Amino acid sequence: MNTSEQPIHRLLSAYQTAVFAKDVDAFAALFDTEICAFDMWGDWSYQGIAAWRKTAADWLGSLGTDRVVVEFADVHVTTGSDLAFAHATVTFRAVNSDGQKLREMQNRLTWALSYRPGGWKIVHQHTSAPVDPSTGKLILKKA
Repeated sequence: MNTSEQPIHRLLSAYQTAVFAKDVDAFAALFDTEICAFDMWGDWSYQGIAAWRKTAADWLGSLGTDRVVVEFADVHVTTGSDLAFAHATVTFRAVNSDGQKLREMQNRLTWALSYRPGGWKIVHQHTSAPVDPSTGKLILKKA
């Protein structure tokens, strides 16, 4: 990893920490106020931090005492002076209070980031999973 990629990797780590802690404020702080998110769940898209924050609050609030461990694999980062792009395979693993795995899914993640005063912010997030053409069902585990 070159030094220009380090801030983006810190954002990935901050994302993991915020999700595990169910910290909506820390989660929302990673994103630009004008975030456009294409997520796999719910609405077709989320426009602006208020909509994205509500989605995060609903998700993290629905977990009860469970937590989510986020792991990134195959991370690729491209940085410029004020724009960066990252894509990865992400695993979301729900664990109970004893740390035992309850369920898990994978999807693809792409971030577009812009350098703002104070650091990098995610301005666009796109998550997806391939669809099995014979069944029409999402494939939530990378082969």
